[in-house]
Amino acid sequence: MENKNVIYASEIRKKYKGFLLDIPLLQIPQGFATALIGENGAGKSTLMNILSGIRLDYQGQVTYFDGTETDVERAKERIGYVGPGCYFLPNWSIRQVEEISGLLFDTFDAARYRKWCSDLGIGQNGAGKKVSKLSDGNRMKLELAAVLSRETECLLMDEPASPLDPLMRDRLCSMIRDYLAEGDGARSVFFSTHNISDMENVTDYCMILENGQIVEQGFVWDLKKKYVLVKGEQTDAEQARNILYSFDGSAYGFEGICLAERVQELAGLDVALEEPSLFQISVAVMKKHSGISIASCA
Repeated sequence: MENKNVIYASEIRKKYKGFLLDIPLLQIPQGFATALIGENGAGKSTLMNILSGIRLDYQGQVTYFDGTETDVERAKERIGYVGPGCYFLPNWSIRQVEEISGLLFDTFDAARYRKWCSDLGIGQNGAGKKVSKLSDGNRMKLELAAVLSRETECLLMDEPASPLDPLMRDRLCSMIRDYLAEGDGARSVFFSTHNISDMENVTDYCMILENGQIVEQGFVWDLKKKYVLVKGEQTDAEQARNILYSFDGSAYGFEGICLAERVQELAGLDVALEEPSLFQISVAVMKKHSGISIASCA
């Protein structure tokens, strides 16, 4: 059965001095949590800003909700966005965020917003506290409280875990799972991250972005069939290096990712084969396509 797309984009191009975001085709599956993975400067925020309607100066076409909505301004009522920096004006108070959100969005629920603020531990010192006085982590919590107080069908989240402490990152994963479950297959989440380890257990589908291009994508369970983690002794390192997709060696042995279609070439070597984590797959793919020279510290 073919999956529906919550967002479909084609021929997306945005050029900066020395950088080009170039995505011929983007399909974000409906009903899942999709991670956009990439190192700093890969183009994740630019793509997020395009899809959320924050940035309009780009080439290409974007449609929403399986092609039923082509106008991003109309789609915004059904989409929730959170992002880094000061999304709310610095001089707004927590109470003003509530008031303005109620004016901007028809489905905003003030009572739900206050409950979220209480549950997330923001505003204990009064709803008059200014956004500018909140820590980066609490500003992200405030954005989450506001967006989860609306009836939406898709969340676009630009680096939501980055400013959060480990406990709140775990809570964020639970919030995403609950949001998807409550939608019974009709809700979707698309979030960006440069470190997937904290968000791996909530990721269904992933896209890896490097140098402005999507270099790998797929459902996590399919990627874990495509790639195999290989561990072996130093005596077999040089022979394995020529077969592996990625390779890390030391005086004690080696470890790397191998394409499943090439595993048979390792026959005769003393190696152990394991299922890789999404983190290990992502790092291997990013190393393969990164413009940064990766040198060993050994």
